[in-house]
Amino acid sequence: MSTIGFETHDHGACVDDAMAAAEARCAASDLRLTPIRRRVLELLLAEHRALGAYDILGHLSAEGLGAQPPVAYRALDFLQEQGLVHRIASLNAFIGCPSPEHRHQGHFLICLGCHVAIELEESGISEAIASAAAAHDFVASSETVEVSGLCARCRAAA
Repeated sequence: MSTIGFETHDHGACVDDAMAAAEARCAASDLRLTPIRRRVLELLLAEHRALGAYDILGHLSAEGLGAQPPVAYRALDFLQEQGLVHRIASLNAFIGCPSPEHRHQGHFLICLGCHVAIELEESGISEAIASAAAAHDFVASSETVEVSGLCARCRAAA
């Protein structure tokens, strides 16, 4: 067990499970998880921290996998379309999805200090949004909830 930001869990198993689910999703859809796509996903799952496209490009470039922005953006577009990563709009960054085996909406706790983002799997959030939308005769096609604040580690450091 290790502590990542403000969550304690078996991080190795978390990454392994998410990668296995990503591979299964791509295989089931007859899509290729190319070496660059795979590496981008691994980078995003590695720390539970949101990374911008240029952060990712820096890693890829250092590893000899590409130095041009389209390389990172194409991989991110593919991974996002497949539900393997989520975009954190408030940070203009991306995070790997730990549960890509089922389609779901993105609900996140985001530390403004260290940029760790934890995806919530609380069905009550979606239920509350659906109820509020129905009360206004509105049908939501997607939802993202980003809750920003400071994790315990960043609060202690402040």
